[in-house]
Amino acid sequence: MAGRKQFDVEEALERSMRVFWERGYADTSLDLLGSATGLGRGSLYGTFGSKDALFRTCLDRYAAAYGARYEQALAAHSGEPVRAIEAFFAVTLDRIADRSAPDGCLLAQSASQSATLDADSQRLIRAHLGAQRERVRGALASAPGVGGAELDDLALYVVAVNQSLAVLSRAGTPLAELPAVARIACATVADRLTRAAAPTAS
Repeated sequence: MAGRKQFDVEEALERSMRVFWERGYADTSLDLLGSATGLGRGSLYGTFGSKDALFRTCLDRYAAAYGARYEQALAAHSGEPVRAIEAFFAVTLDRIADRSAPDGCLLAQSASQSATLDADSQRLIRAHLGAQRERVRGALASAPGVGGAELDDLALYVVAVNQSLAVLSRAGTPLAELPAVARIACATVADRLTRAAAPTAS
């Protein structure tokens, strides 16, 4: 049929996402994307628009896939904030341990290259990191005695540790060392929640 695309768009997106994940935005050329997808520049532009537009579509794809895993992990321990955060970190550690996936995190890597991105891509990265923070905040909100500012601080802390795990893995830190980071972070969260729930001395 005339005008019908002769390739799998979803597969092309998946392969493009992996290139951005492995190489970073700045070092991902149209030639690399073409080699990974088997598409010429005309097909890439015609289907996805510019490199920036394709990058943002890949960011959305990545965030949706891992965001769903985070949500499931947090929801599995509703009302148990520390257990929920343990499960949250477990998603990241499982991804790092998956040798079929590139090292690190596409969001973390892209955030570190913000200077090379256009304004729309920068905003999208902030939005996805913000959504991650809101997920964590929602899981922590069931803890008694925790106020808004404390929730904001703890959620930001958890997201910061989560992103640091990705950076450490990308830098070659042995996988066996990373769970200790998550354990200490969970102990810190538990301590802060306990302190918040303790009655204030009169």
